[in-house]
Amino acid sequence: MPQTFHRSTNTLSKVSIFGALFLVVGSLFAIAEINRSGYVTQAGIAREQPVPFSHQHHVGGMGVDCRYCHTTVETSATAGLPPTKTCMNCHSQIWSQSPTLEPVRASFRSGRSIEWTRVHDLPDFAYFNHSAHVSKGVGCTTCHGPVDRMPLMWQYSSLQMEWCLDCHRAPERYVRPKEEVFSVSWQPPADQLEQGRALVQAYGIQARTSCSTCHR
Repeated sequence: MPQTFHRSTNTLSKVSIFGALFLVVGSLFAIAEINRSGYVTQAGIAREQPVPFSHQHHVGGMGVDCRYCHTTVETSATAGLPPTKTCMNCHSQIWSQSPTLEPVRASFRSGRSIEWTRVHDLPDFAYFNHSAHVSKGVGCTTCHGPVDRMPLMWQYSSLQMEWCLDCHRAPERYVRPKEEVFSVSWQPPADQLEQGRALVQAYGIQARTSCSTCHR
């Protein structure tokens, strides 16, 4: 019986099958990488604001403590945004005629809040409590990055679930002494894991990874 297909057909079939497999795997890998990129997460992108408030100037240059503006960070789920009066505590005397700060003065005169552009925006289905993390030794810069070097605020971390789980699974890698929580200059010591394990035990930290921890 004559051969219906050429011998090369077997090779072409194998190449086609493995090529399709590699294409599918490669596509899935590419999608995963794109999903982690700043293009999707918006991490690393400075946000324009109605007033160009500089954390670099206020925190890094003047040493303003996080809690001066974010007054509820230790007691509430949200860190809170400062009312315009907080800005005017200084700017009624300093740069009081600056055109750049006119939106601040207008807000103070009218009583209408400044409409800041939100930088860190978790999905509505994800629950996060600032006070719970702060009270357990999670520093501001652990999540928000080096704010003292940000002329305009940007999202430092991806805020994706894998990023949250990385800390929840191994809190000893990130926890710091409570007195250093609001320090922007604190750096992990060489023996971070050893000290972290001691702090995890001392602060009663549990590696919570159940779905209901964040999805309620």
